[in-house]
Amino acid sequence: MEWVETTGKSIEEAKSVALDRLGVADEEAEFEILEEPKAGLFGRTRGEARVRARVKPRIPRAKVERRDRRPRKDDTPSAEGAPRAPRAKQPRQQEKKMSDSSENNDRPRRERPEGPPADPAQVAAEAEKFLIGLAASLGATGETAVNIDGNDIEVQLNGSDLGLLVGPRGSTLQAVQDITRVVSQRRMGDHDTRLRIDIGGYRAKRKEALSRFVTQVADEVVASGSARALEAMPSPDRKIVHDALTGRTDIATHSEGEDPNRRVVISPAAATATE
Repeated sequence: MEWVETTGKSIEEAKSVALDRLGVADEEAEFEILEEPKAGLFGRTRGEARVRARVKPRIPRAKVERRDRRPRKDDTPSAEGAPRAPRAKQPRQQEKKMSDSSENNDRPRRERPEGPPADPAQVAAEAEKFLIGLAASLGATGETAVNIDGNDIEVQLNGSDLGLLVGPRGSTLQAVQDITRVVSQRRMGDHDTRLRIDIGGYRAKRKEALSRFVTQVADEVVASGSARALEAMPSPDRKIVHDALTGRTDIATHSEGEDPNRRVVISPAAATATE
């Protein structure tokens, strides 16, 4: 997974910017603190906070070993037909097993299982199969298109009557993407690829419309000299806002609040510098 490096007035602000660039929630990312602001006079701080962040690698679910269900010798009936009493050693053996289990839980988990990484083409094929079946279950027909760039995979589902799979502001689409990842990545033990799902070209249309809107809002912020907070958005939409305004030097953006009420604030660059 690629790392991104961001800065801010505080560690939390730098993390916030990193989350928006990655387009994920806080629990889906991991951070490294590279530099903290230094204490200055009168309780003020000097310098900026600097962090590195990336999407947290998915950890495979540990396999549960099956217990041996074969009858023990100690459980065989005695000559009188009554089962023998268990040996006194059994509680000690059980205690040892619990201790071993506790030690195993303290061991660090590996980021990915041993063996060769999954083939992105195979991951994409599993995703296509699932999406076409999902559309068919709703009585719709669809066809897929795949774009693979290294470990980045995008699968598009196109067809008629697919609006139900998109939902208000793409909320259902996000859920479909999560389920598709489970089906096509986790079942295959894939912990390297990044899978993205689009339905009916919604993401491209949403990106174009949202970029147009925030550009207009940024112009209004510059003209009025006052900051403006946008409506609450999911992390992928906040990433679109930040990316759309990245090249502008007359405004600055940051996110505030907690999901699902986290929102982007657009401020004049001069006002941000004097805060």
